[in-house]
Amino acid sequence: MDFYVMTLFPEMIDSSISHSITGRAINKGLINVKAVDIREYTTEKHGKTDDYPYGGGAGMVMQVQPVYDCYKAVCSMIDEEREKRPRVLYMSPQGRRFDQAFARELAKEDELVFLCGHYEGIDERALELLQVEEVSLGDFILTGGELPAATMIDCISRLIPGVLGSSDSAEIESFHDNLLEYPQYSRPEEYMGLKVPDILLSGHHANVDKWRREQSIIRTLDKRPDLLEEAVLDKKEQKFLRKLLEERKDTTQDTNE
Repeated sequence: MDFYVMTLFPEMIDSSISHSITGRAINKGLINVKAVDIREYTTEKHGKTDDYPYGGGAGMVMQVQPVYDCYKAVCSMIDEEREKRPRVLYMSPQGRRFDQAFARELAKEDELVFLCGHYEGIDERALELLQVEEVSLGDFILTGGELPAATMIDCISRLIPGVLGSSDSAEIESFHDNLLEYPQYSRPEEYMGLKVPDILLSGHHANVDKWRREQSIIRTLDKRPDLLEEAVLDKKEQKFLRKLLEERKDTTQDTNE
């Protein structure tokens, strides 16, 4: 999969994705990440890419010309002859919330283009010409779009076959079946009086799988109960969840009394 990041600060992208799993995936040729410097496409002789906003106001606005010309260059890098426009994601707090389901959707693309804004944003005409999809990591403001873009590339890359060491790794992490991941343990078996659960030492794989699944349900109920509305549970797991809810309801009633 190919990722193209249109940015004023390409070094932020390069430094963020050149290590760990994404770095190894790049070295293996499983993904390609190219940070494209918007400044290289400005026609302003001093390399300027921003200007004061029409109508007044604080801050500066990234201009339409360098952004659009950078986009055209990226399209040429992908394929000048292709009819389909590349999917362009604009990092914006006004956009669709990025989550694991959205990541799985994006992982099906052959390439993605990220547009990173700065200052007070980007000239609206550039967003219209590029037909961007606005994407948000959450209801907060960052200095620019580079960190969200790098975060999304990391998340999406993990879903590409071969990127993770085990073919099962991406399927058993948090948000698989809309559940949080179960607790993990490693050696030693006991540390400062804290022991690894006996069932994990039993060697009984079916019981271990059942325990882990139940722990995922418990954790999701404790930390993110909103996820349970769309969780994928079999009949036994649904029964286990109902039992948990009944027990907690009884505990709450006892406390109130």
